[in-house]
Amino acid sequence: MQWLGKGLGGLIGAVVGGPVGSLVGVIVGHRLDQIRRVFFEATFEVMGHVAKADGRVSENEVQVAQRIMQAMRLTDEQVQDAIEHFTRGKRANYPLKDRLSELEGGGSLARTFVQIQLQAALGAGVVGPEKREALARVARALGVGRAELEQLEAIVRAFAAGDAQSTSAQSLDAAYQVLGVSAQASDDGVKTAYRRLMNQHHPDKLVARGLPVSMIGVAEQKTREVRKAYEQIKTQRGFK
Repeated sequence: MQWLGKGLGGLIGAVVGGPVGSLVGVIVGHRLDQIRRVFFEATFEVMGHVAKADGRVSENEVQVAQRIMQAMRLTDEQVQDAIEHFTRGKRANYPLKDRLSELEGGGSLARTFVQIQLQAALGAGVVGPEKREALARVARALGVGRAELEQLEAIVRAFAAGDAQSTSAQSLDAAYQVLGVSAQASDDGVKTAYRRLMNQHHPDKLVARGLPVSMIGVAEQKTREVRKAYEQIKTQRGFK
């Protein structure tokens, strides 16, 4: 996995530009591997940091972290690596700001990182003020604003609700929040928001920017919820 980007980069570079192209491809691929490694490590470190924000990590929080690892279909070696980084993040002197400064990709990749943290925190139950503040610090450090943080939480909650979610006014409000628009937005405004989100969070694009392949399910989850919200609003408004 660590050499995936480097190998593909070298192969593509060789096909496109011969030996020089191959060298450039290897360099670019190596950089992509580094971004993926930091993203993976920081994901579980920050998960542990947020879990410990109120002073203790509950058994439920540990189980949620384990379920996320299972959903990512990590190898035994990757699971052990993830556990070690989760434990590292729980330390009182964990350098959160410095670690987050190492993350690259910004934009959609940063939002995906925050989405994973929300998934872990919300999955463990009620999120207290200490954890809320920890999540807000993570979001701010990555350039994710308050409105985007609320939008990402709406997406995570919508996924957790699954098919049990009704077509009530409350769920319609949630659909607007998932798209990041108000109920007063025009039809064109709704369509624009939908297209922008689908483009920003396309799984292939995120992987190309540095999202670990094992975490592609998170991106797929987001596009599913965005599509579901759009279809619900479209049906209610009656436009095509």
